[in-house]
Amino acid sequence: MNTTPLIDPFARPITYLRVSVTDRCDFRCTYCMAEHMQFLPKKELLTLEELDRLCSTFIGLGVRKLRITGGEPLVRRGIMEFFRQASRHLGNGLDELTLTTNGSQLGRFAGELADCGVKRVNVSLDTLDPDKFAAITRWGRLPQVLKGIEAAKSAGLRVKINAVALKGFNEDELFSLVQWCADEDHDLTFIEVMPMGELGEEEDRLDQYWPLSDLRARLAERFTLIELAERTGGPARYVKLHETGQKIGFITPLTHNFCESCNRVRVTCTGDLFMCLGQEDRADLRTPLRASPENATLVSAIREAITRKPKGHDFDYSRQTVAGQMTRHMSHTGG
Repeated sequence: MNTTPLIDPFARPITYLRVSVTDRCDFRCTYCMAEHMQFLPKKELLTLEELDRLCSTFIGLGVRKLRITGGEPLVRRGIMEFFRQASRHLGNGLDELTLTTNGSQLGRFAGELADCGVKRVNVSLDTLDPDKFAAITRWGRLPQVLKGIEAAKSAGLRVKINAVALKGFNEDELFSLVQWCADEDHDLTFIEVMPMGELGEEEDRLDQYWPLSDLRARLAERFTLIELAERTGGPARYVKLHETGQKIGFITPLTHNFCESCNRVRVTCTGDLFMCLGQEDRADLRTPLRASPENATLVSAIREAITRKPKGHDFDYSRQTVAGQMTRHMSHTGG
């Protein structure tokens, strides 16, 4: 089998794979899912064994970082066996195994995740107000998430908080969220809301959109922002707040196109490979995966797909329309 590392048409090595293991979640966040989601039939989802084989193939082709996503990855039945299997690659091709979670199940699984070699977790948390949290997640309960975050800390996991910036929702919590992360020693990254999926007229993307250029300017009124050259293999740009010493990240797909250094691809729970989060082009990996126990056809499909990886995405709110809107839900692609 040809194990030459994956390089896209713009000379970017593909070293970061994000894998959605389920489209299901125990929350229904308003910017991510419709309230009454139609989930995929089980037969369409890759089995955990197929997911392991797929991830192992990518690692053999040069992927060094593997992030597990969902939906909520920890609601997938048997998920810890998948992590235990994936952990065999750590130090043997894979540098990092991690996940993005809503935190609801961390109280159950934090210790096992640490035992599997997971060092860091990203927890999606947009508000520290219990009522607002219940409203935006529809089904979520803030105390359960906070207990999960505490369990992760106790297990030795480094926690990064991912907060989606939502106009008129968490603007008034900017400084309290920053202070809480400083007090708890959590890293914090703000993310611009992205145009993913049809969520109903009541959830207008333009109404939700809070540009991080504005958020950052508000931070600068109270703190001294020191630019950091640090890159973690992701799209975030980082600053350090001089007064607290903490690191703040900004993921800005709309006000700043971060594609020039993109080193990642995404696989959905159904085996679709998306070369770009902001494009509809995809490659079916489930068919070659199930066609043969040998990996030659699968590797060929992966390589062909990487030749179609675009230079950048099309997200744009500047014309007051949701240009480049993706019809699939964020929960399907895994963020």
